[in-house]
Amino acid sequence: MKSQSESYMKAGVDITAGYKAVELMKTHIARTLTAGALSDIGGFGGLFELDMTGITKPVLVSGTDGVGTKLKIAFLMDKHDTVGIDCVAMCVNDIICCGAKPLFFLDYIACGKNYPEKIADIVSGIAEGCVQSGAALIGGETAEMPGFYPVDEYDLAGFSVGIVDKDKILDNSSINEGDVIIALPSSGVHSNGFSLVRKVFDIENNDIKAPMAELSGKSLGETLLTPTKIYVKPMLALFEKIDVKAVSHITGGGFYENIPRSLPKGYSAKIDKSKLQILPIFQLIQEVGNIPERDMFNTFNMGVGMSVVVSADDADVALETLKANGEDAYVIGTVVKSDEGVIIE
Repeated sequence: MKSQSESYMKAGVDITAGYKAVELMKTHIARTLTAGALSDIGGFGGLFELDMTGITKPVLVSGTDGVGTKLKIAFLMDKHDTVGIDCVAMCVNDIICCGAKPLFFLDYIACGKNYPEKIADIVSGIAEGCVQSGAALIGGETAEMPGFYPVDEYDLAGFSVGIVDKDKILDNSSINEGDVIIALPSSGVHSNGFSLVRKVFDIENNDIKAPMAELSGKSLGETLLTPTKIYVKPMLALFEKIDVKAVSHITGGGFYENIPRSLPKGYSAKIDKSKLQILPIFQLIQEVGNIPERDMFNTFNMGVGMSVVVSADDADVALETLKANGEDAYVIGTVVKSDEGVIIE
């Protein structure tokens, strides 16, 4: 590659660093390629060939998101190889709520200065998230933006596209009183609520690398950087076994905002608080920040990354299937006739 601009470099943009970053990330991208991925990295568009086997009415489902201010933790820890998993997870976990299988993912990284090794670290996490979800990483963009971002900081976003047969799109019209609500445990805070987390712990002015007894000897930074769990493969296995009535990805807004989105009008989720496996990090956030319990459940996932509604008759099979696919799922409540949305007691 002979492309080089001294004038552009004097303005703060090193296009040769971009080429080096692409070379460094190629091995990570290769891990994600599936049968449908046709494009090679560096082209102008990401190409994907659809396999319609077994699908009579194909519907494409898309999701887009970023990592948010969790990136501030990555900057302070100088650890950049996991936030890409978060970026993928926030997109594909939304897609799966419709019953769709993710097909491919594209990323967008904007930075103050292109450090090729750092960009490659970020992409390694994106690739790992794609492998976990079965999505091919078929393209992306790295934008060096001096004067817009600090030289050591970046932003990360992406989007994914999935496919589902129109007749198999999750439809909550079959929900009835007495249906069972199953929890899929989260790995931690995931990628929401970090503006509050950063305020509670004043992370810029405190040591977040020190081990903490409250977190089983892990540091606050390490605990907060735990990547978002990806639920795609266990959920696809569940769709094959039973008729799932509704799925909620518990993100920003917590229980009170996300669970009602999957329920029809006139029905609410009654959650048994005593059954919830609340992680120590949430207890620490609540204690240090003196945060009311309702605000905790209206901001964080509280240890539940995804909730699934099934009929009572299918509950045992659902639990067995999820556990056989690596999810320590458990029942947290039932559907009741009510207009409250979520009842936690």
